[in-house]
Amino acid sequence: MRIALRLAVAFVVVAAGATSLIAQGPRGPMDLSGEWAPLFHEDQPERIPGPDIGDYLGLPINEAARLHGDAWDASLLTLPEHQCKPHPADYSPRGPANLRIWREIDHDSQGLIALHTHISWQQPERTIWMDGRPHPPEYAAHTWQGFSTGKFDGDMLTVTTTHLKMGWIRRNGIPRSDKAVLTEHFVRHDNVLTLISVIQDPLYLSEPFVRTTNWALDPHQLIAPYPCQAVVEIERPQGTVPNHLPGSNKFLQEFAAKYNLPFEPTRGGAETMYPEYMGKLATMTPVPKQGK
Repeated sequence: MRIALRLAVAFVVVAAGATSLIAQGPRGPMDLSGEWAPLFHEDQPERIPGPDIGDYLGLPINEAARLHGDAWDASLLTLPEHQCKPHPADYSPRGPANLRIWREIDHDSQGLIALHTHISWQQPERTIWMDGRPHPPEYAAHTWQGFSTGKFDGDMLTVTTTHLKMGWIRRNGIPRSDKAVLTEHFVRHDNVLTLISVIQDPLYLSEPFVRTTNWALDPHQLIAPYPCQAVVEIERPQGTVPNHLPGSNKFLQEFAAKYNLPFEPTRGGAETMYPEYMGKLATMTPVPKQGK
């Protein structure tokens, strides 16, 4: 009886150890799958209500981008062809971006083929290829989500995206060209997901533009459908496109006057991104308040 009991105990111990080893299995990179709710503790005024007209502060833009912003008119968004556009891949995380991430696994090898994302506003869906395939040639179609490939560096996912349609850096007319390359780093720490995005644009940026966005894990999140139907909001003659001709945009100084700022820094440029610019800013004269 004692021998049988000892054998039984030994079997249980060995079996438990084996089960533990089997359950743990080989370790891979962090799983980013799940339902993620956006956090708006940084850049909330820019990301939700939207930036002021003429606010180019902290953007490493060149003169071409500045001219594009000056010519932009918010009424452009009332045109039917502009009403149901999704944000492109580099901007969609900045808006109402309730996010879903899921993995596509090869049945036979159990290897990771791709990561897929779905974002609530306008329902853009994106594929991040993880199987080592190359990017297509330059003449391939450009889309809102572009062509993305990813790889893990430890637990950090790095994604490179090309073939993006022309988009925007800030929602007040500052453009991002279709020549841009987007590099993203996704890092999960417990129940917080952080995205560090880097945009390099040879046409509109003089330096890489870096920004961060965060989400919190929300297992109960339910992303509703987002149907969109374009309608004629304002009757206009056919072919009319709202715009401001060079030198005619009378709203550009309102942002500076509103916040008691000089006009020059609101024009943006790489210099305005750095703390050293504060010394130069102190020597400038603010734009007078309207009516004064």
